[in-house]
Amino acid sequence: QVQLVESGGGLVQAGGSLRLSCAASGGTFSTYTMGWFRQAPGKEREFVAAISWGGARTYSADSVKGRFTISRDNAKRTVYLQMISLKLEDTAVYYCAADRRTTFDPAIATRKDVYDYWGQGTQVTVSS
Repeated sequence: QVQLVESGGGLVQAGGSLRLSCAASGGTFSTYTMGWFRQAPGKEREFVAAISWGGARTYSADSVKGRFTISRDNAKRTVYLQMISLKLEDTAVYYCAADRRTTFDPAIATRKDVYDYWGQGTQVTVSS
């Protein structure tokens, strides 16, 4: 069983930065596609970014391109989401997720239903 634990969320002013971490235990982390999603109050969970098993390929939602960067450290079994130039609309609970398939297809990586494991989420609140 794979467990994912997010951390690094908090309260930040607009224009500020945060780095989220997601630590994995169990399973074979280094073979998984990893993704970040977010869910704002009253809205559906939406895709933010994904990274291939080796870290060579990434894909991000248009709303965060140029501001958010996904990365991973397989030795530490951790995936990161570096967020800069935060906006009010980035306020949400951020979740990391793991897809056990080793193939990486951006068209698929954006889909919630392909991910096998989810963390409990970490709150990010951006204030004016």
